[in-house]
Amino acid sequence: MRNHLIVLFAAAVLIGGCGTTSEPEQAGAPVEDRGAKPIGGAEVKPVTADGQGGTALDAVRQGALAQRSVFFDFDSYVIKDEFKSLVEAHARFLVANPKVRMLIQGNADERGSREYNLALGQKRAEALKKMLMLLGAREDQLEAVSLGEEKPRCSESTEACWSQNRRDDMLYSGEF
Repeated sequence: MRNHLIVLFAAAVLIGGCGTTSEPEQAGAPVEDRGAKPIGGAEVKPVTADGQGGTALDAVRQGALAQRSVFFDFDSYVIKDEFKSLVEAHARFLVANPKVRMLIQGNADERGSREYNLALGQKRAEALKKMLMLLGAREDQLEAVSLGEEKPRCSESTEACWSQNRRDDMLYSGEF
């Protein structure tokens, strides 16, 4: 009988020790609504695919949206200040056109191993994707992939050439 009581007591302690206490969930941080702001006095307007007002692809071939590459320093995936206004313009376009999708291709120069360059290209593409999302683009509009060193713009082994290969390219629906 004594052994039976000891077993029951041990089981009760074990079951009681497995209980968890739940803490109340904390509220999220407040979000500031910045709204869409025009670039250089031009407002970003939604485009249609029916020919009225042009297609989305026509819209990104003109003005600030025509530039679709972001360049990086050696061994870095930090977006430089000089490209932030360009990224903001593309984010505003994506917010105004929720059906448009973007493919971000991360690239690296030829230095480093193939595996390293693929990882660096992915980090670059993900950094741009994150910035676009922070500026209002939806995650389902964006896809980030790495091409590593496989799609160079320049094939010479010089710093000027390598700097052209360290980039993200932004392609819109219909271009990929």
